[in-house]
Amino acid sequence: MLADLREKYEAMPAARAFARLYDNTEWGHMFAVLHRRLNEHFTDINGRAKTTHHYWADSSRDLLALIEEIELDLHTLKRAGIEVALTDSYQDALDRCRPWLSPSGGSTVPEDFEIIEVIRYEQVFTHVAKSVKLKKQEAAVELKMVGSGSYAHVYSYVDPDYGIKFAVKRAKKNLDERELHRFKQEFEVLKKLSFPYVVEAYRYDETRNEYRMEYCDTTLREHISKKNSTMSFATRKRISLQFLYGINYLHLQGLLHRDISLQNILLKVFDSEAVLVKLSDFGLVKDQANEFTRTQTEMKGTIRDPMLRSFKDYGVVNEMYSIAHVLAYIFKGRESLPTADDTVGRIIHRCAVNDLAQRYQNVADLIADVERLEAPPKQAMP
Repeated sequence: MLADLREKYEAMPAARAFARLYDNTEWGHMFAVLHRRLNEHFTDINGRAKTTHHYWADSSRDLLALIEEIELDLHTLKRAGIEVALTDSYQDALDRCRPWLSPSGGSTVPEDFEIIEVIRYEQVFTHVAKSVKLKKQEAAVELKMVGSGSYAHVYSYVDPDYGIKFAVKRAKKNLDERELHRFKQEFEVLKKLSFPYVVEAYRYDETRNEYRMEYCDTTLREHISKKNSTMSFATRKRISLQFLYGINYLHLQGLLHRDISLQNILLKVFDSEAVLVKLSDFGLVKDQANEFTRTQTEMKGTIRDPMLRSFKDYGVVNEMYSIAHVLAYIFKGRESLPTADDTVGRIIHRCAVNDLAQRYQNVADLIADVERLEAPPKQAMP
């Protein structure tokens, strides 16, 4: 019975985007195939619900057959002692679709049909014995606006499942197609990154053009402006190194941030006053392996290298200029670049000197110099 079921699905294609979600070597391919087919139907139904409210005859028959197939095949697995659950939101979507699906002549999507949230980056089929049931919040969760940028508003909320804060970054409604593409690209980049000093992104909602992300307490600018008079050299050095480790990680991934600023560096602040740096705002990120770069509106970073003539020529040495301004603010508490009259000043000067050949050519060398820094005998507070 199980051999027949496995053979059946092995003959069906599963796109890599779905196969990578399921690490189960025995049944992962089956789950990926079904997930792909469900997403294709749900995406099409959402489109028809917004336009003609007519779902094609062939598609209606196929979805009815798919619903029956899922029920039968999951029952087959259960009989063999393998209990698999379809995520609640997808089961609910199928239950809502079944009444109006017709086996002939197409189907009429109800006028009040609620758009289905299509899940692309998480499993929708799970082993019951290997999963945990999280409670679901039926009531709407209140959002609190905590920030706003060129392309998006940022809100915070307390997740009822975890009892901790998360953030939602929602694209502004007036974005054109290109700007919305950039917003989605930012999520795609963040989703692929995994590093302690880069903010985490969790899930994209196509219907609202928003994604959930790690919540951070403040920006680097706000934190240092409040703590500048009492912050020790050791603390400044730790914050600087976390920031540089994050940038170095991006460069090792072949990425250039291109919009480093005091606002785009976030901090998680803990009760002990310890802080954790989180790089954010990847809307202008560039893959160094990609030679094509749009230049019409992108050359507008908060801290821009005056030696950069064209955004398409942006490289690591240009990123060093904005790094210099961040280090100046961390170590000196000022947004202007300091004179090169001490070790810190000389390091910052080498990041921003006009002769590009004299600048640090990579962040690893800069990190090595910052790691060797020692507190001055008498620390003069800025």
